[in-house]
Amino acid sequence: MLPSQSTARDLLHPEVLAGLKNLDLVARSVVEGFLIGLHRSPTFGFSQEFAEYRAYAEGDDPRFIDWNVYARTGKTYIKRFLGDTNSHLMILLDASASMGFGGPPVSKLRYGQFLAASLSFLAARQHDAVGCMIFDEEVRDYRAPSSRAGKLQGILHCIDSAEAAVGTRFDKPFDKFREQVSRRGLVAVISDFYCDAEDLLAGVRPLAWHGQDVVLFQVLDQQELDPQFGNNVLLEDLETGKAIEVAPQFMREAYPKRIRAHIDSLAAAAASIGADHVLVNTSDLLDEALRNYLLFRQRRK
Repeated sequence: MLPSQSTARDLLHPEVLAGLKNLDLVARSVVEGFLIGLHRSPTFGFSQEFAEYRAYAEGDDPRFIDWNVYARTGKTYIKRFLGDTNSHLMILLDASASMGFGGPPVSKLRYGQFLAASLSFLAARQHDAVGCMIFDEEVRDYRAPSSRAGKLQGILHCIDSAEAAVGTRFDKPFDKFREQVSRRGLVAVISDFYCDAEDLLAGVRPLAWHGQDVVLFQVLDQQELDPQFGNNVLLEDLETGKAIEVAPQFMREAYPKRIRAHIDSLAAAAASIGADHVLVNTSDLLDEALRNYLLFRQRRK
């Protein structure tokens, strides 16, 4: 029996997911909850209507072999469905120290891990190849895009192993990406993007020039978007260790304008090269981010 839509939607809440220790279970719960609540529409490419056959190739999922055709002809063919696009998704997850901020229920990094795992699971369900890269000041882990059976577990392990530490350099992951990935596809960068918009653009622009479709998921905590301080507070930069004392009046009046200006500058920089920018609050359900991914993916059809 399928869970009710309200129960399924509960699976998208960060505080519910925080109680699940297994990232594979998190990804399954999020995607299943999302799909149950999603209106079945060809806009999102979830049709399982049979489209055509193609010859089996090494690396294809054997679940889609048509054994009836094999029994008649001795030849191995794969059923293709209308939702298939032969895309691949590469996830770049920021595991710098600033991503360790936040909660409850989850830090920015943990929310980013939920999002990365869910995107991976959803992409694999759509028969896309999936890869990932974990970075801070260096590239800490890399898994090449693959659609082979069993590779998804390696991707989820890579994501789950990320720990928030040290600073951030965006040139390293983008350089590594260009060295390792030549095929055009989808690139999802998950970070808080506490960086200069022009510096980020310098790294992303070559990817766009080479035909990659890039979406920037900016993950911020509610306290960063709308801080509530009644007294002077000492704020410390988690990556540099520098501290500054700020007054409540500054946080009420000047800070909201500054954070909004930063977010807008990133969105404008992304738009200038044809990339997407999606602001994500760690208290939000994950369905909107997944919906943005599906729309993003759909453009490649």
